[in-house]
Amino acid sequence: MMAVVYGRCSAEGSAEAPPSKSYTHRAFVAAGLAEGRSLLSRWLRAEDTLATLEGMRSFGARIEVGEPAVVEGVNGKPCTPEGAVDCRNSGTSLRLLTGVAALDGEALLTGDESLQRRPVEPLLEALRSLGVEAESVRRNGCPPVRVHGGKLRGGRVELPGSISSQFVSSLLMAAPCTEEGMEVVVTTELKSKPYVDMTLEVMRCFGAEVEREGYRRFRVEPGGYKGTAYRVEGDYSSAAFLLAMPVVAGGEVTVRNLQKESLQADRRVLEILREAGAEVRVHGNEVRVRGDGLPGSFEAGLGDCPDLLPVATAIACCAEGRTLLHGVEHARHKESDRIRTCAVEFSKFGADIRERRDGLEIRGGRLRGARVDSHGDHRLAMALSVAALAAEGKSCITGAECTSISFPGFFTQMKALLPPGRVVLK
Repeated sequence: MMAVVYGRCSAEGSAEAPPSKSYTHRAFVAAGLAEGRSLLSRWLRAEDTLATLEGMRSFGARIEVGEPAVVEGVNGKPCTPEGAVDCRNSGTSLRLLTGVAALDGEALLTGDESLQRRPVEPLLEALRSLGVEAESVRRNGCPPVRVHGGKLRGGRVELPGSISSQFVSSLLMAAPCTEEGMEVVVTTELKSKPYVDMTLEVMRCFGAEVEREGYRRFRVEPGGYKGTAYRVEGDYSSAAFLLAMPVVAGGEVTVRNLQKESLQADRRVLEILREAGAEVRVHGNEVRVRGDGLPGSFEAGLGDCPDLLPVATAIACCAEGRTLLHGVEHARHKESDRIRTCAVEFSKFGADIRERRDGLEIRGGRLRGARVDSHGDHRLAMALSVAALAAEGKSCITGAECTSISFPGFFTQMKALLPPGRVVLK
């Protein structure tokens, strides 16, 4: 699918943030491992989260898809899937479900071509240190992954946190279902810390007992999870693209369903929008952003929120002066090498972008319409669409269908905030 965006128009109106992808993943894992029944309301139906849902079904959880979703858990004893567990494009699914597979049975976990390039070896090495047979089938440290479960009794384990916090989250989520519980020691600086906070929050909501010493040591008690009723909050990661529209194009947009005191890392987008000169107001669970289409340059360390790199790049490309985005070298291990793909694709609009080891240096200004490619990366596709609003003339974003991975309704909501005919899907 191609999205054609005609630029130089303001954004006006209101929209609703979709449910959080990160919380939905974690809720289905905890509910699927729990004893008894859980009711998950306001969960996200998207390609990534459906991969986790289907994965937990393959491990024996009974899930009725509806609103709410009804989940009968396996009480900490996943079964052997009948076939390979297809995690599609979802790194979160692959990594969380690898921890689930280590508890019992035997599983082969795989995904699409992009997922098969994403690293998982630090997690496999940690599981092997706990006695689990876990291997990268192609011996390259990436999926497909084969796990022989049943030997994960718990204990002390060390692993790095510099590549992905999902390795830590995977062990933490499996830990309550072990006989001994688990002590997880992070041997390097932990990137994306708020995502681990979200993991711990979900675990506690489902009855797990967790203690931690900063972000270097976590102690999880045995005892499993208990079924519960859980409501998924709105997603700042997806809402960021809607909130950025008036900043680059002018106008005023209100996004509902955003929890004011959320633990989500991408709530940081509100600070970035303010630093770029937008007026940002938070009232209850609504965020209102007013902009004039002339953002200012800024500097942002994105170490804890790498998913904001594409939308921050879109804003920076429209700003006069030098913007520096840094601390985000782990974004190279996302659906695409986001540092490289952002540098390549946004420069086609006419911005001067220099790729750095851990981020981007951007000198923006007046943009021109261009033909750009999503590289199959949902956040890049949405960010390119936002930048196109500020460009003179017509822009074409190829591979735009990948937005269904996290925000299936993105283009519908985008259209609703713009004059008719400004966004056309082909």
